[in-house]
Amino acid sequence: MRVLLQRVSRARVTVDGNVTGEVGNGLLLLVGIRDGDSEAEIDWMARKVAQLRVFSDTHGKMNLSVQDVHGGVLAISQFTLYGDTAKGNRPSYISAARPEVAEPLYEKFCEQLSALIGKPVAKGVFGARMDVELVNDGPVTLMLEKSPG
Repeated sequence: MRVLLQRVSRARVTVDGNVTGEVGNGLLLLVGIRDGDSEAEIDWMARKVAQLRVFSDTHGKMNLSVQDVHGGVLAISQFTLYGDTAKGNRPSYISAARPEVAEPLYEKFCEQLSALIGKPVAKGVFGARMDVELVNDGPVTLMLEKSPG
C-alpha cells in the first residue's frame, strides 16, 4: 500500500462538476492499493496517517498529528501510484490491485482512519475521473509505504 500524504490548508475533489469531498486544514491522501495488500496493511497505514506528526506546534516544530489538530482528511483512490516506468514510455500498472479488490480495501482504510481521527474522511469517487484541487501547506509531502506481509 502506498499513500502520498500532503499537508494542506484546503483541498477538494470534484466529479462531473460536483464536489464529492473537501477539507480545510488537514491532509490530502492519494491512496494506492497493491496486489497482495490486505487488512493488515490497511490497519497499519490508517494508524500511521492518524498519528504522523506533520503539523507545527507553538514552537514551529512538526510535533502534532492530524488527530492533535482536529484536522480533516480527504482520501483519493490512486492506482497510478503503482505505475512502473522502468521500461518504455508507457507506465505499467500490473502491481496495482484490481478494482474489485482495491475498492473494498480503500473503503476499509477510510473507515479505519475515520474511527481514529474521530470524524468522517472526505472522499472522491472510486474509479471516477476526478479533479483534485489543493493548497499544499509548507509544502509538506511524504510518501508512505507498507508492503504486504
